[in-house]
Amino acid sequence: MVYETSYGIGPKPFSPDPNRGKWEKPTDYIFACVGLALKMEVFDFTYYEHYQLGILRILVYFVYMVIYLVPIIFIHSFMGQFSSSGFISALRLSPFFKGMGYLSVFLSLSMLIYYSIYAAIPLLFIINSFRPTLPWSCEGLTAWFNESSERSTICNQSISREILQFQNHTTKMKLQVPSVLYFDKRENEDFDINDDYELSWHFVGFFALTWAIIAFIFYKFSGTAKFGKFIRYMVIATLFLLLVCFARFLFLPGGFSWVNKFTAPKPPDWEDVSVPTFLIAMQAFGAGWGSVIALSSFNDFKTDIMSYSWFISLGQTFIFIMFGLVSFMLEHYFTELFEESEKTNVINIWVLILSSASALSTMGWPNMWTIIYYTTIFMGTVILMTTQIFTVLQSLFDEFEELRARKSETTFGLIGGLAVCSLFFCTNFGISFFCSFYADAIFSHNLLHLLLILVVLWIYGRERFQRDIEFMLGQPFGSWKVFILRFIAPILFLICMRMGIYWSIWNHFYTTLWTLVMCIIVVWLPNLAIPGYALYCLAHSTGTVWDRLRRTCRPRDWYPVDMEYRQKYEEGLGIIETHQLVKVTEEAN
Repeated sequence: MVYETSYGIGPKPFSPDPNRGKWEKPTDYIFACVGLALKMEVFDFTYYEHYQLGILRILVYFVYMVIYLVPIIFIHSFMGQFSSSGFISALRLSPFFKGMGYLSVFLSLSMLIYYSIYAAIPLLFIINSFRPTLPWSCEGLTAWFNESSERSTICNQSISREILQFQNHTTKMKLQVPSVLYFDKRENEDFDINDDYELSWHFVGFFALTWAIIAFIFYKFSGTAKFGKFIRYMVIATLFLLLVCFARFLFLPGGFSWVNKFTAPKPPDWEDVSVPTFLIAMQAFGAGWGSVIALSSFNDFKTDIMSYSWFISLGQTFIFIMFGLVSFMLEHYFTELFEESEKTNVINIWVLILSSASALSTMGWPNMWTIIYYTTIFMGTVILMTTQIFTVLQSLFDEFEELRARKSETTFGLIGGLAVCSLFFCTNFGISFFCSFYADAIFSHNLLHLLLILVVLWIYGRERFQRDIEFMLGQPFGSWKVFILRFIAPILFLICMRMGIYWSIWNHFYTTLWTLVMCIIVVWLPNLAIPGYALYCLAHSTGTVWDRLRRTCRPRDWYPVDMEYRQKYEEGLGIIETHQLVKVTEEAN
C-alpha cells in the first residue's frame, strides 16, 4: 500500500482547522449521536408495519443493533475521530470516492428544507392548546365542523347506530379524526383550490419562527463546546419528556387492552414488517448519512469509540422503542375505538404527529398534556435540524479553507437560504411532495453505506483498518466484527435498497409528474456526485487509466492531525518526513 501526501502531485494538501474545537465533555458526542434518532417521519411512514410486528419489533431492533448498528457506527466514528475531519475531508482515505461526502451534503440540505414541517405542526397544536377548549376535541369540533357533512368523525354520538346499519356493506365505514381535520382546515383555509403553489400564511409564520429559533441557537451557541453542551441538555430534557408522555399514554381510554395484541403479534408477511424496522435503524446516521463522522471528529484522538458505539446504539434503540410503543398504543386506541371495529376504518393519518392530538384531548388536563407532548416533538425536531446544520457547516469548513474566515456569514447565509427554500413546503403541493422524498432517499443511504464498507474494508483493507484502530484505541477490533461488516451487512443493505426502490415506485405511482421530476432533481441526480468526482480525480491524475485509478484510491494525507500522534503513527509505518509532510513510501509487507 502506498501512502501519499498532496505536496508535489497537484492537489492542494489537506489543511486542518486549528479553531474547530472539541466537545466540552466526551459524552457530548454520545448525546449528539443519540439525538439523530429523533427523526419523526420514519415512524409516521412505517408505524403500521410495526403495529403488525408487536413485541417482536423489539427483538428485531436488538438483532440489528448487534449485527449492523454498532459496527457501522464504529466505522463512521473511526473515520471522523482518526482524521479529525467532517464527512467530506475524511474521505481522503480514498479520494476517488470523495463524491460520497458531497452527496451527503445534498441529502442533508434536502432534508433540512422540508423537515421544518415537523416543527411547524407541533407549533400549531402548542399555540392553539392555550385556548380554553381544544379546537380538535369533540367539544370544540362543533364550532367549526358540520357533522351532517359526508365525513363522519369519531365524535359522532350516533355512530354506533350507523355502524349497525353499515353491517351489510362490504366496505368499511370511514371515520375522520378531528385533529387531522383541524390540520386540513388550517392548512387549506389560505389556499385557492385551483392553485397548488399558493402559500399557507399560517405555516409561513410557523416556519419563520422555527428558523428564527435555529438562527438564535447558532448565534448563542456558536462554538463546538457550547453547542455540545446545548445538545446535551436538549437531548436529556427531550428523553425525559418522552418518558413522561409514554407513561401518560399507558392510561389512554381502553386501559391496557393493547398489551394482548402487542405480546401476541400475527404479522401477515415477515419481510414486509421487519425490513421497515431496519430502515428505522438506518436513521442512526442522520438524514444526510455522514453526521456521525462529523460529530466524532470533535472527539479526543484516544476516545473509546468502541464503548461509545454501544452507548449510542442503546440510546437510539431506546428512542426507537419508545416512539414505536407510543405509535402502537395510539394505533390500537383508534382501531379499537368502537365495539364493531371490523366495520370501521378510522383515518388516523400521521398517528404520532397529527392523530395523537385527538387522543390527548380525551385525557384529563388535555391542554397541558398536548403542550407537553408537542413540545417533546418540537424539541426533537430542533435537535435534529441544528445537529444536521452543524455537521454540514463543519464539513464544509474542513474541506474549503477559504470559508473558515467567514464562518458567521456562511452559517447565517446557509440558514437563511434554507429558510427561504423551505417556503415551498408551505404550499399544498409542497406538503404532498415531501412524503415522496423519504422513500427516494433510502436508495442513496444504502448506496453510501455499501460504498463506505467497500472503501474502508476492501480498498483501504481489513488489516490496515484494524491496525489504525489498535493504534488509536490501544485495543484490537475483533475479526468477527469485520466479517459481519464485509459479508453480512452488505446483504442487509441490498435488501433495504430493494425495499427503497419498491417504496419509491409505489409512492410515485400515486403522485403527479411534477413530484416525480422534483424527486429526480433533489434526490436522484445528486447521486451523480460520486461518479462525477471520481472522473474529476482521474482527469487530474497522471499515467495510464489503471495508474490513475490506483493513485486516486490510495489514502492521501491520511494521518492524525495532532502532531504527537502523527509522529508516532508515521514512525510505526516507517514513513520518512520531508517538508513536514509525508513522502510516498511503500508499506512493508
